Amino acid sequence: MADLSQIQEHMEVIGADGVHVGTVDKVEGDRIKLTKKDSGADVEGAEGDHAGHHHYISGGLVAEVEDETVRLSANADVAVTFEEEA
Repeated sequence: MADLSQIQEHMEVIGADGVHVGTVDKVEGDRIKLTKKDSGADVEGAEGDHAGHHHYISGGLVAEVEDETVRLSANADVAVTFEEEA
């Protein structure tokens, strides 16, 4: 798992395939909280009504943090299947 302390608010979260997954709201424990307005609703493969609430990505999916980007170890369409809703 990458060093989650490097992750900052408003960083872009992308899958291993370079596809946008969401935008960081903050890190809570070992999970990344995505912003409500941009938490996977438009990602291909996302199911159901994903608007209006936060989603979380496990820190275990983070491959690297570079510049303003959090890159996941899974492609975006796979990563959204691991999202947790709040």
